[in-house]
Amino acid sequence: MKQKQIDFESGSPVSVVLQAGVPMLVAQVLSLLYSIVDRMYIGRIPEVGTLALGGIGLCFPVILMIMAFANLYGFGGAPLCAMARGRGDRERAEFIMNSANSILLLLGVVLCLLGYLTMEPVLRALGASEKTLPFAMDYLRIYLIGTIPFMLSTGLTPYINAQGFAQTGMLTVFIGAASNIVLDPVLIFGLGLGIRGAAVATVISQFLSAAFAVRFLKSQAAELRLKLVPLNRLDLPLVGEMTSLGTVNFIMTFTNSLVAIVCNSTLASFGGDLAVSVYTIISSVRSIVDVPILAFANGAGPAESFSYGARDFTRLKSFIRDVLLMCVAYSLLLWALILRFPQAFIRIFTSDPELIAAAVPGLHIYFFAFVFQSFQTVAQNTFKSLGKKRRAIFFSLFRKVILVVPLTLLLPHIAGLGVRGVYMAEPVSNVVGGTASFTTMMLTVYLRLGKDENV
Repeated sequence: MKQKQIDFESGSPVSVVLQAGVPMLVAQVLSLLYSIVDRMYIGRIPEVGTLALGGIGLCFPVILMIMAFANLYGFGGAPLCAMARGRGDRERAEFIMNSANSILLLLGVVLCLLGYLTMEPVLRALGASEKTLPFAMDYLRIYLIGTIPFMLSTGLTPYINAQGFAQTGMLTVFIGAASNIVLDPVLIFGLGLGIRGAAVATVISQFLSAAFAVRFLKSQAAELRLKLVPLNRLDLPLVGEMTSLGTVNFIMTFTNSLVAIVCNSTLASFGGDLAVSVYTIISSVRSIVDVPILAFANGAGPAESFSYGARDFTRLKSFIRDVLLMCVAYSLLLWALILRFPQAFIRIFTSDPELIAAAVPGLHIYFFAFVFQSFQTVAQNTFKSLGKKRRAIFFSLFRKVILVVPLTLLLPHIAGLGVRGVYMAEPVSNVVGGTASFTTMMLTVYLRLGKDENV
């Protein structure tokens, strides 16, 4: 079957963003199901559901770190690949993709071994108690088996999208996510494996996703063909450029992990295991509602990179403007829904009345300034798509490391805020960080496109 390829060079910008963004939206929703479905079922395991939910929440920073390394050479090389396509240099584009493939395989092996060697001390450092540690260990011990296929499926999908095959990128994730949805209840409840069943289902799903991505990129349907580049034949300046640009997404994911670590630790001190379980729910809701913003911003990324490579600045500005309007409209709607119907979001993960009651005020505070997330994401994605890595890195660090982490540690001690102070760090950082990054993008990029050749 012939795969549909998006033409970044013609058609209305809104149409191109939708053609790329909608499949990516579906793909990212499905990708979330790897962890979200696990949490939905785990939270309902009889008698131990709340503790098990806290245990899997403690694994989340580790999973994010593995994802950060997949993104390092996935999103790090994909914009370079798209720019090379925009210049008509197919051979260079293919070499970029294949270099990333070799590096992803190597990283998968290293991270898997490192995970097994450091698992218990890392989980204890993340705030695991004697009650939650066994659940976290059971899950992570199995999850790490799927590190290599996870690296391939996550790291190669951006290269499928960079070639204009957004629907195929969506299918890569769909195959794994659908498998996970089917296998989770069978393994968790049907075979009585509990949290270990959730991990087994995830690993099987990751293998299936990776197999589909590799098969497509080796087929005649792909524009760029996948192959291994021996490590001694890698172009070191290219690897450095990919690493440098990929650092944007790496830091974004790494700082998410850092924030999760600090929040779990602080909440454990002020509210115990219940507070950690509440944060697992809130961060899960955040993962869900963030998806459309990330999907449309990332969906516009290859088109922005292509237009930038082709020096079509009028079209590039249209992509930036239109994706911003889409993201702002969505975030305003979701903000209103969360404020009005918080329990509907919380009940996705638990039916425990105590957990629901504790999560409602946290959810209200955490999402109070959600709309500013759109300004932050669109600005950072623009910097990344145009290769302006230093600015993208700075504003990711600015919001998460300079603002969120210190506020998370400081606010709980002020005026008896306690756990509420942890949640307040998010809206404060959204307002300050979103405003600063978007204003900088407008002044240094958007308003100068077509006027300054050095942009």
